[in-house]
Amino acid sequence: MLLLAVASIVAFVLLLYMVSPLISPKPLKLPGAHVVVTGGSSGIGKCIAIECYKQGAFITLIARDENKLLQTKKEIEKYSVNDKQVVLCISVDVSKDYEQVENVLKQAQEKLGPVDMLVNCAGTSVTGKFEDIEVNSFERLMAVNYLGSVYPSRAVIATMKERRMGRIVFVSSQAGQLGLFGYTAYSPTKFALRGLAEALQMEVKPYNIYVTVAYPPDTDTPGFAEESKTKPLETKLISETSSVCQAEQVARVIVKDAIQGNFNSSVGSDGYMLSILTSGMSPVTSITEGLQQVVCMGIFRIIGLFYLGSFDSIVRRCMMQREKSESADKTE
Repeated sequence: MLLLAVASIVAFVLLLYMVSPLISPKPLKLPGAHVVVTGGSSGIGKCIAIECYKQGAFITLIARDENKLLQTKKEIEKYSVNDKQVVLCISVDVSKDYEQVENVLKQAQEKLGPVDMLVNCAGTSVTGKFEDIEVNSFERLMAVNYLGSVYPSRAVIATMKERRMGRIVFVSSQAGQLGLFGYTAYSPTKFALRGLAEALQMEVKPYNIYVTVAYPPDTDTPGFAEESKTKPLETKLISETSSVCQAEQVARVIVKDAIQGNFNSSVGSDGYMLSILTSGMSPVTSITEGLQQVVCMGIFRIIGLFYLGSFDSIVRRCMMQREKSESADKTE
């Protein structure tokens, strides 16, 4: 009886693997495709642009700093695979004026054709205790990290629907899956991207448009280096529980998942576990992915509780040390 049950499960899993490719999206072909990358002048955005260019795509880079854009353009052009490829640079703040964003994307499409894939990578971070963060920082981060993804997506979605094809990528963060000490201004903006992505995916899936939410871990970028300068001690200690990834590695994973039309994109074992734990009612690209979530959820929740306990211990220990230090200062 036990052998029969095991055989049935194995047969069911094999059937899922066989059926899964039939219901998965058709991969997007990057050679000749027009890829727009916001926040493309440095960090993960630049590496994503390079990865797409290596595969034969035409690139539109969008960022605020024109000098950085031009330097990045020269760097990307070294990876051309044919003499027809173009890298177009546009200097604009994607978080301030929707009409301006819409106009520059129209110009980009007039020069390089309709957008096949939009990667929303523009973002910024502020760390600190909730009461120490300036109120205007909450507003600025929501504008850049959330509206800075809404505006470009809104500008290209109509054309994608008309063509019945497209990919939209939202670069969130593992801090958009799990709220951590020091990220009260940053995490909510990255959580918001998931809500946007889930609702948008339900709207555009009938049009053969697929949305990907990327959850990169701590990544070695200029932005991460700047953020690390102001991290509270608790945040630094919690961050030490995971390794720092290279931007090139993260970019390769994001591009691969976007091409395949996967909704979730994560890096490493921690990223995989978090994606399973936070899957909730998020879309799945295949039956196999759904099965993995169902099977792994329980055990990953147990592991996650140990992580949360460890984080709470770090915060409590830092608080006690701080209070002890303050008490000693008062008695001197």
